[in-house]
Amino acid sequence: MKRVGVVLSGCGVYDGAEIYEAVVTLLAIARAGAQAVCFAPDRPQVDVINHLTGEKMAETRNVLVEAARITRGNIHPLSQASADRLDALIVPGGFGAAKNLSDFASQGSECRVDEALAALVTAMHRAGKPQGFICIAPAMLPKIFPFPLRLTIGTDIDTAEVLEEMGAEHVPCPVEDIVVDEDNKIVTTPAWMLAENLAEAASGIEKLVSRVLALAE
Repeated sequence: MKRVGVVLSGCGVYDGAEIYEAVVTLLAIARAGAQAVCFAPDRPQVDVINHLTGEKMAETRNVLVEAARITRGNIHPLSQASADRLDALIVPGGFGAAKNLSDFASQGSECRVDEALAALVTAMHRAGKPQGFICIAPAMLPKIFPFPLRLTIGTDIDTAEVLEEMGAEHVPCPVEDIVVDEDNKIVTTPAWMLAENLAEAASGIEKLVSRVLALAE
């Protein structure tokens, strides 16, 4: 059974992992007969957002503890992830990818990526193992790899220009499709960067999971 690492960034689109994207990813992995192994950073998240009002809340939450809500507690600190024990890696989006896994949300092209995540992604690549990045998560890739990657965040021109400024080759892509960098075994899809409903987001995510698993053969 293939083991697919899934890196989450909290729980909730505005301050953590996009829950729909995370759940669809986990469901697609299970339906394909593979095993998801979930990870998240064990530290405070950047901010806490009231998802009813969109306003910041005066409290602190832990990324790992929040992500455990999605996985029913079956999750490990990101620092414990090892490329040697995984066949593939997938990172769902949500603002947590741009706040907790990196600081892309505040720093844009000058962002930094979580050291443990960057090390894991690099190790997976060196081992020739496929990886998938969903929604805004691909924005971290140009800071991890010192060479251009073909990727997508959909059709948002402003974000695409930032990624190209960072050195990526951005490919416009509809919500139901994926972009594959065959040479580097990197698969990306827009999901909620473009989706107007869950079904639209799921179509691209399911295709991404399928392609990542096929590349793990």
